[in-house]
Amino acid sequence: MEVSTLEWAITIGVTVAVLLFDVVVIARDPHEPTMRECAIALSVYISAAVVFGVWVWLFHGHDYGIEFFAGWLTEYSLSIDNLFVFIILMAALKVPRQYQQEALMVGIILALIFRAIFIALGYQLIENFSFVFYIFGAFLVYTAYTLVKSYRSHDEEHPEDNAVVKFAQSHMNVGEEFRGLKLWYKENGARVVSPMLIVVIALGTTDILFALDSIPAIFGITQEPYLVFTANVFALMGLRQLYFLLGGLLKRLVYLSLGLSFILAFIGVKLVLHALHENELGFINGGENVPVPEITSLVSLGVIIVTLILTAVLSLQKDKRDRERAAA
Repeated sequence: MEVSTLEWAITIGVTVAVLLFDVVVIARDPHEPTMRECAIALSVYISAAVVFGVWVWLFHGHDYGIEFFAGWLTEYSLSIDNLFVFIILMAALKVPRQYQQEALMVGIILALIFRAIFIALGYQLIENFSFVFYIFGAFLVYTAYTLVKSYRSHDEEHPEDNAVVKFAQSHMNVGEEFRGLKLWYKENGARVVSPMLIVVIALGTTDILFALDSIPAIFGITQEPYLVFTANVFALMGLRQLYFLLGGLLKRLVYLSLGLSFILAFIGVKLVLHALHENELGFINGGENVPVPEITSLVSLGVIIVTLILTAVLSLQKDKRDRERAAA
């Protein structure tokens, strides 16, 4: 895929401009957004992603267009799953509703930074070490297994209990009051750390963990850095509004982790099959390409869409049955 310097510059410039606009708007009026605000912003971001995908399809070829849509849907579904963790985190650290927008904005910016770093590292690994496809594939299958295991054991996530957050809380003089994005202030004459800094640290560490899942997944769909980057950007844009718009609905998507585990396992198998087909290491089948089927981008897109639809439908059906049973 030939991407000009101008395309990269425009993409990065627009991304930064949108983030700066969001930061300025939130800083001027920190509040809990209305459903109307969230719905409008979310529809704009989703429409922009669809328009961008169509543009890639028309100007770079339908194969790359399919890869973008498959990558975007995968990253978007992973981001939605991550919202569960954000909801738990905000509640555990007692972030006031009017400041949660600011905290989420910081989390999104940190996620973009960390993912950009992981994308660059992942691309270099793929370019220089072909066996990394086996590692990525095995990692995704293992991640899928842990999601299923977590679902079956009903383990609750406690992102606020990670070692970095605990270390910060025990070694810093943390104040009691949230003051927006102000990270330090004076309380009773002493300089204290705002609890918002602890929230930022918690969001940053969880963003790194999320990137470890999402970057191998997107590289399993496309190895084009431009598509990997833009799929992640569009998946993160609007995540803040989705948090407030679907806060209650997210708890009803009980099978989301199972759906994601199937998608991750599918992509993991796809990566291993690709690695076997290329067989660049030469230690299998006498150095010849292993005659295994390759999964096309179109098939990947179809599997992802069908899985997400089934996950949503079955989750809502189960939620409805549970509510009817509780009301009886």
